[in-house]
Amino acid sequence: MRAIICTKYGSPDVLKLQEVEKPAPKDRELLVKVYATTVTSGDCRVRTFKSPPLLWLPMRLALGLRKPRNPILGVELAGKVEAVGKRVTRFKKGDRVYALSGMRFGAHAEYVCLPEDGAVALMPAHATYEEAAAVPFGATTALHFFRKAHIRSGQSVLIYGASGAVGTSAVQLAKYFGAEVTGVCSTANMPLVKSLGADRVVDYTKEDFAGRGERYDIVLDAVGKGSKAQCKQALKPNGTYVTVDGQGIAKVRGEDLAFLKELVESGSLHPVIDRRYPLEQVPEAHRYVEKGRKKGNVVITVDRDNRI
Repeated sequence: MRAIICTKYGSPDVLKLQEVEKPAPKDRELLVKVYATTVTSGDCRVRTFKSPPLLWLPMRLALGLRKPRNPILGVELAGKVEAVGKRVTRFKKGDRVYALSGMRFGAHAEYVCLPEDGAVALMPAHATYEEAAAVPFGATTALHFFRKAHIRSGQSVLIYGASGAVGTSAVQLAKYFGAEVTGVCSTANMPLVKSLGADRVVDYTKEDFAGRGERYDIVLDAVGKGSKAQCKQALKPNGTYVTVDGQGIAKVRGEDLAFLKELVESGSLHPVIDRRYPLEQVPEAHRYVEKGRKKGNVVITVDRDNRI
């Protein structure tokens, strides 16, 4: 099968399209033919191996010393079950599924094996493979941090970085939970964030959101680049500040994807796709994501004959 291999840590040039052995599912695994995946900021961080000094050694031990232990990156995907292990009961051949492989990686390939009890679920009805692949990472991350902050109807929520993969999902999820939402983004992305349901949008290039005098029950830094002091300044006395930077990896279950499936089907959650690239252009996708200006998700179309 074709796969993008991360041959060592470094620039996007270390990513190579190669023929590798097709995996075989274990007793409780699914073999999924991947039709679409994404390139996330997390993929770029793994490829460059940018880590805080105190985490450098444990992260290298976890990921691999000179190159990623699993050289096929990619953490989210949508595709069709091609085969199942002999003890699999929840899925069958032919099921359209979407999934988050997490630290197992492996999505930047034509096939991947996933545990049936992992973060995998049936795809939202009527969604394309590309749309489904753009849901798991951003939406489960936003969901994790809103649960951590105990989001409730009637609260005021500020989302810093509202136009990225996590931010676009966070705006929509906060509205679903009944919150009043303020999104913070650049001038160019204000129409997008407003279209997703934000009640107010602040242009961070022109205005200090913390200096506006408004205070929020929850402040979510969805890109991990906001000033901690600035974010906390915008909180109400008993407000909660959460950030994707350094607060651990969200634990995702198949039930979370089943919940998000319902939201997509009901129209409460719309995946935002900025650009699409074929599998062989994953290095170009990395270069674009590294610029830090993407709107929502960058999708990789693995099988261009099966987009729907």
